[in-house]
Amino acid sequence: MIALRPITPNLYAVPMRILSLVAHPRPSSFCHAVSARAREELSALGHEVLHHDLYAEGFDPCLMAEEAYSIGDTLEVALSRAADPVTRQHRSEIASADGLLVVHPNWWGKPPAVLAGWLDRILVPGVAYRLASADGLPEGLLSIKSALIFNTSDTHAERERTELGDPLELIWGRCVLPYCGVETYHRHVFRPVVGSSDKQRKSWPEEAEGLSRRVFRSGS
Repeated sequence: MIALRPITPNLYAVPMRILSLVAHPRPSSFCHAVSARAREELSALGHEVLHHDLYAEGFDPCLMAEEAYSIGDTLEVALSRAADPVTRQHRSEIASADGLLVVHPNWWGKPPAVLAGWLDRILVPGVAYRLASADGLPEGLLSIKSALIFNTSDTHAERERTELGDPLELIWGRCVLPYCGVETYHRHVFRPVVGSSDKQRKSWPEEAEGLSRRVFRSGS
């Protein structure tokens, strides 16, 4: 388990609006099982969960030339530039979210292409961050208080860290989330999936449920 920042009790007085993403092409995958268990717990806590299965929905990961962004965009400009209604919807949802839940496998040290493309098309200037100039520091625009990232992997933790540099930790914990102004984040890796026992595979969704409850604890 990798805690990028210490988790403190989540004492929000009102239910949160949580955007949920799962990126795996097989509905029977372990990623889907983890996502479903986490979302069930979040709904039980009274949170509003906006969920997208990026593969099932056929999300187009290719950023189009006409929607290419500029560093000076506002939210209104970013939404208006997106001719695709799906892109507008996702940008609007992330801009209004209090929490973020993402579940995906570790493929070649990165998220699946559909999720990488989602980052390109949705987390754009005016929606996720603002730059006063090309060489300036970003101002994170997201209102997300907590983010929870679940990954699956077949690489042991020691090798991931020492030989490969844990690229997913760098992507989520050093690049994407801090850049966009996310206040706290937590990442947990279920590993190794290949060769895991039935007992392990049954316990991992329960672990995901507990972590979701801890990270997005309701104060109501």
